[in-house]
Amino acid sequence: MNGILKVQDVFDVASYFLLLQDKDCGDFISNLKLQKLCYYAQGIHLAITNQRLFDNDIEAWQHGPVVADLYFEYNQYGSSDIPVTPGFSSDIISVENRELLDDVYAEYGQYSAWKLRNMTHCEPPWKRAIERKERIISDQDMIEFFKTQIC
Repeated sequence: MNGILKVQDVFDVASYFLLLQDKDCGDFISNLKLQKLCYYAQGIHLAITNQRLFDNDIEAWQHGPVVADLYFEYNQYGSSDIPVTPGFSSDIISVENRELLDDVYAEYGQYSAWKLRNMTHCEPPWKRAIERKERIISDQDMIEFFKTQIC
């Protein structure tokens, strides 16, 4: 993936992830899992392009990285499955970004929400923000970490 990719809306990214879940196989996405998938997508996109996938900040909360607007939108579902967004079309997301999101889901979607939460607690971006008592996880910290995670 080279060049400038279109910045997506975080709600479109979330809706795309919700389309990928395979409920027939018992796969479902809770708010906690959705938060972590969006965090990993942002981090990997930053590492590849040095640009954000979406404009929203990622905050260091008790249970790991969170996009606050996304959290409050889906908070009503608690730890339950979030339904697919009615009327959402994946065509709104660029082909390059869909490929990235597919890759993120293939890698991280296999894990439970709590496994993803625990993974983020061991990773430098969230840990550094907590140690520094910073609310926002910095793009630079994500770039540095995720560059070590991609081939």
